[in-house]
Amino acid sequence: MNVLSNLVENLSFVLSHLRWQDAFDIFLVWLIVYRALILIKRTGTIQMLSGLGILAISFVMSQWFEFHSLNWILEKFFSNLFVILVVLFQGEIRRALSHIGSHPLFTGISSVMETHLIEEIAKGVISIAQRGYGALIVIEKDILVDYHIEMGTELDSKISAEVIESIFQPQAPMHDGAVLIRGGKIVSAGCFLPLSKNPAIDKNLGTRHRAAIGLTEETDALVLVVSEETKSISLVHSGHMSPNVELSAVRQALYEAYGFKYKAFHPEVAP
Repeated sequence: MNVLSNLVENLSFVLSHLRWQDAFDIFLVWLIVYRALILIKRTGTIQMLSGLGILAISFVMSQWFEFHSLNWILEKFFSNLFVILVVLFQGEIRRALSHIGSHPLFTGISSVMETHLIEEIAKGVISIAQRGYGALIVIEKDILVDYHIEMGTELDSKISAEVIESIFQPQAPMHDGAVLIRGGKIVSAGCFLPLSKNPAIDKNLGTRHRAAIGLTEETDALVLVVSEETKSISLVHSGHMSPNVELSAVRQALYEAYGFKYKAFHPEVAP
């Protein structure tokens, strides 16, 4: 009971002395921490942070057990930690600052625009399949794929069925690579994806399908693959491939990738 009363008294004391500057200060700290966590999730930098954590534990252990050489090396390392962090995370820092400068709280595009972009991607994929072109289209989601692919030609183009179709025409210079779609833009074309090293996948799969599986094993991206031999469309996500899918499945996967619930249209049949 005394503990509870003391807690209430301390809380009342803090609230009575809380200024608007303090509340705004807390909000800023929360915003920075929140954006940092989102950035870590998107970039997959948790592995590097885990490595830094292991080095920090090693530094403490070297002091306890008096490993003088190891302690000296780690002490020099952590004395320059700020510079090291800037070098390691320069891409993430630059990207975060650009997001803050453009729109600090709200990012993305409108739902109406997203729906239009989804339909343009679906139309482009269907047209490519009908024409017998091969294609590899990466829809980036939460995790950035920059660290897992070899970027091709930077486009920063609007998404349209015509643009997607023109990229994958057999005579086009970038038709052999993948298209990367980020948000509402075609960011790059002619990208090269990592091939899957999974020995269990079908040996008859072509390079495009292996590349799609390889990327989705490392990221949460959705990859659309069009086979020029069979004119079929495959959906690849989380290292799993769904071959020979229908248009409705393509639309559903795209809507879900953009955070929508997909409802297929079923026309009413007169009795």
